[in-house]
Amino acid sequence: MDQITFDYNTVLSDVHILLPNARHLMTRLNSVGQPVFTSRFEILSDTEKHDPKDFLTKETSDTVTQVPEEKDGEVGERTVESGLDEDGDFDISRRPRTNTTGDDNRDIICPVILKQSNISTQLQEVDAEDEADDCFDGIIRIEHTMATPLEDVGKQVWRGAVLLADFLLSEPLMFNGATVVELGAGTGLTSIIMATIAKRVYCTDVGEDLLSMCKKNITLNEHMIHHAGGEVRVRQLDWLKSDLCTDSDVEFSWTDEEVADIHDNASFIIAADVCYDDDLTDALFRTIYRLCNNFMHPCTIFISLEKRLNFTIREMDVSCEAYNHFRHCLSQLEGLVDGQCSYTVQQLPCTFPQFLQYERIEQLIIIFHFASKSCQAYCTSKSTPELKEVLGPSIVYRNNKMKSKYVMKRS
Repeated sequence: MDQITFDYNTVLSDVHILLPNARHLMTRLNSVGQPVFTSRFEILSDTEKHDPKDFLTKETSDTVTQVPEEKDGEVGERTVESGLDEDGDFDISRRPRTNTTGDDNRDIICPVILKQSNISTQLQEVDAEDEADDCFDGIIRIEHTMATPLEDVGKQVWRGAVLLADFLLSEPLMFNGATVVELGAGTGLTSIIMATIAKRVYCTDVGEDLLSMCKKNITLNEHMIHHAGGEVRVRQLDWLKSDLCTDSDVEFSWTDEEVADIHDNASFIIAADVCYDDDLTDALFRTIYRLCNNFMHPCTIFISLEKRLNFTIREMDVSCEAYNHFRHCLSQLEGLVDGQCSYTVQQLPCTFPQFLQYERIEQLIIIFHFASKSCQAYCTSKSTPELKEVLGPSIVYRNNKMKSKYVMKRS
């Protein structure tokens, strides 16, 4: 790829725009020519945690504005009614300037470049900061891209992933010692956080370049993971396929022991901000359905997402079609009873503490929790034809040894 091009469908995550104190220093180009950056996410201490109430939007008055008024040397307040001008626009009375004593002759200050930046010096500073981060367990380093086409959005960090990380950090006892599967892990931020709490995390996604970036991020944060006694394994899991890749010649493939491990021990599935395309959302629910049917234990699934509002010509209004489709699939899954699993759905309030620095928008970011548990064969409800089209047949992953072992344990 000779040059980096930006098409009409290029997107940029708000996390990278609003990340405090971000240097955004490019470290390398990936295999497809996209610039790769490194960002640091600091886990806040107890005294630095944010209260979610601080991020609520304050209500403002529509017709009355309070402005300071200078009177007898003191600043008071007066009420100003906002009127309309001849064009129908708001005509707001503004406070007159109080400091007009003649500082208008100040020299204009312009920025001056003292010296040209030295790239070797910058790299030395970065290496020094990396060594300092290795000694501090509260710093997470993540490699990511800054702007990508829609098909590569997994290479960025999204607010849904940071929100889910906050939730995991707020419930350490729930995940202590657990085996967890993350679907659509992207850069691996949420898996890294989970690995500081759980026993083992299978960090899954598709695409060799994305999985290589994810593996690099796991390596960058090994000091935190090993210190907590956790483990992360980066593996390929394609939602559009009904089986796990166990070909030893393929990088990021599964071993027979790993397939047996998730079937016998996995009790949690997590996914962060993965519902932005209807076809992929359908594939996500098919994957969840198959995994839960094959797991030996009841499974709890946590999905975080951000409602993204768009104006559509079809509706001629602002709507969130991806979120609406997600809710539609979710309601169908909740009503499904097929003799193997039943599903309950619960929306969790985002009132847990904020451990990471980002803009938490309560009205846009929502976490759903739904649990899957074993069901007796006498269940009477059946899945609707529409849901069967979404979920497809319940297929056990095609590994003969694992399949026979699973069937024997289920009987």
